[in-house]
Amino acid sequence: MRSKLFSIPKHIMLDSGEHLFDHVADCLYKFMKEENLLTETLPLGFTFGFPLIQKSLTSGILRRWTKGFNCSDTEGHDVVQLLQDAINRRGIEGHVRVRAIINDTTGTLIASAFQNPDTRIGVIVSTGSNACYLERQSNAELFDAVNMGSGNVLINCEWGAFGDDGSLDFIRTSFDKEIDEHTVNPGKQLHEKMISGMYMGELVRLVLEKFTKEGLLFKGVGSDLLFTRDRFYSKYVSDIESDRFGTYTNCIEILEELGLKLATEQDYINVRFICECISKRAAYLVSSGISALLNKMGEKKVTVGIDGSVYKYHPHFHNILVEKINHLVEPGIQFELKLSEDGNGMGAALVAAVAEQYNIL
Repeated sequence: MRSKLFSIPKHIMLDSGEHLFDHVADCLYKFMKEENLLTETLPLGFTFGFPLIQKSLTSGILRRWTKGFNCSDTEGHDVVQLLQDAINRRGIEGHVRVRAIINDTTGTLIASAFQNPDTRIGVIVSTGSNACYLERQSNAELFDAVNMGSGNVLINCEWGAFGDDGSLDFIRTSFDKEIDEHTVNPGKQLHEKMISGMYMGELVRLVLEKFTKEGLLFKGVGSDLLFTRDRFYSKYVSDIESDRFGTYTNCIEILEELGLKLATEQDYINVRFICECISKRAAYLVSSGISALLNKMGEKKVTVGIDGSVYKYHPHFHNILVEKINHLVEPGIQFELKLSEDGNGMGAALVAAVAEQYNIL
């Protein structure tokens, strides 16, 4: 059992579906060659963090792209078949067989449950944001398969799309609306666009740009980089909030990198405060979702497996989550948040291994 992460170049994210899956198949081929596995027959677990219509472990119909992807000729198609076709084109058919496709939140939950049997929720806070949880099959109205014995199913919440019906309009700001207008899927994934690492840095940049042009920051003098879309990276938010209170080492370095050499100590304080507001709001929204799931499940002790760069690298995200969930969860419910590192990949590998062993289709 082995998990492998692949990076997708940005231009491929907006290319044809055939090019996307050919790239994945090529990465698989290179991995197998490096590991001397080209003569082996390997079961493949396929982590796919996008909304699917899924009726089996080996079939998933793509509903829509998110997180900046917009590949043509894929929506409404079975992505397992698209990947298997690409594997065959690469010449490794017969050596790689997709045994399971799962959402990245499901992989995170399963990988965490492998270490901690109390895991009932899986959460991703990374480029995108989503969650899944364990539900009684009798409560899953859309699940019409026979009971396989446990009486439970995993529900992929797709909470990134929460608010697409207008239910979050009361807390969306002008900055959120500007973010949305410049994405490949305007009007969609509005909850995710208030949380995830793909948008957090740009939200901060938009606030800094507005306040600078109003003369409230940097004596009203900005820079070309500050006024360039997507140039304030989400990593900067974590770095700035990593400075010890009263020190501004990372903040000074980042502002100088952006060409802002006239910043004062008050500017450093204000920039950090803006970063804190954006990241704390994101953590509060994630906390609300986790708390809603904990309260719905009603179990007395639950471990929440979490994966993703925002959760992993932001210095205060975990503590903010714990504090806010404690305020929102019903009395008597105990919870623990556990990092599930590379959980989505490990979970897919575990499911593929079980499917192979028991010949589950």
